[in-house]
Amino acid sequence: MRVLHVMAGAKEGGAENIMLESVLALADAGVSQAVVTRPDNEFRIRSFRDKGMRVETASFNKMWPFPTRGAIAKLIREFKPDAAEYWMGRAGEFAPASFRAKSIGWYGGYYKLARFANCEWHVGLTKDLLRHIRDQGVPENRAAIIHTYADFAGVPPVDRATLNTPKDAPVALALARLHEKKGLDTLLDATAKVPGLYVWIAGEGPLEAELKAHCTRLGLDDRVRFLGWRNDRGALLAASTFVAFPSRYEPFGTVTVDAWAASRALVAADAVGPAAYVVDGVNGLLIPKNDVDALAMAMRRVIEEPGLADRLVAGGRASYEATFNRAAFVRDSLAFYERVAKGG
Repeated sequence: MRVLHVMAGAKEGGAENIMLESVLALADAGVSQAVVTRPDNEFRIRSFRDKGMRVETASFNKMWPFPTRGAIAKLIREFKPDAAEYWMGRAGEFAPASFRAKSIGWYGGYYKLARFANCEWHVGLTKDLLRHIRDQGVPENRAAIIHTYADFAGVPPVDRATLNTPKDAPVALALARLHEKKGLDTLLDATAKVPGLYVWIAGEGPLEAELKAHCTRLGLDDRVRFLGWRNDRGALLAASTFVAFPSRYEPFGTVTVDAWAASRALVAADAVGPAAYVVDGVNGLLIPKNDVDALAMAMRRVIEEPGLADRLVAGGRASYEATFNRAAFVRDSLAFYERVAKGG
């Protein structure tokens, strides 16, 4: 099986991580792959090349599309893929009509079908994204769910001392872009109501200065750590007490799977993605969006209520093993690529 991947996402981000880890898992499963992507993430490009993949970089400039279209056409011509997967809408807009029959549009959000006009096949990350794809007129036999996965087996915890955090303090980890949609202001407000709780926020984004100023106003500078973008989230998860996921808007949210895979209790707001998979009290605590008091209470419960964290970890781990482990991802991906290669 030979698969071309095209990704024009941001320098860093959740969907970009999904793409990276998906391609690496398929490489480990023996799939021959090539990649066209932007040149702005050396870690991602090096990771692909370390697996022996051919990587071409392109600007994905819609105002001057010809170099990017040329790079994709060249790889299709020379690599001769059985399938080409376009990760997110911007990449999909560069898919050539001549290869439509073997092209796949990947939806990590509620993208319009028009962005994948030259993709006959479509993959949704969640049940609701699959509904969204089909509601736009895609035939059932040309669309599927392929869930993401996470795998942190054997990853040692980060040394808390390097993050100026006491060894015995409860730590909530937030893996999120610093954006209004992620609800991190709610997390800071709730943290002010939970004495002794430390918070690690791993991510970058436009609200960095605003969130840091809010943190200072709340008197939390001694308990909140803004870590920037991290490529070692497995180590952060292993050293944390639980995961806080207060997003206001989230089509899915890989943080849910990350928490389950790392055997960490999860506290999540009821954005559409988490609400579809988190069962309150079973594999996480599900709270209303924008509810500071509910978030504070849920975090206190995980810290203080005997046996609760262990029950949530067990439930999360069961959900992970049933649907979101590496073996399930590779199995479902290969089955879908075979359908694409054979034309249905």
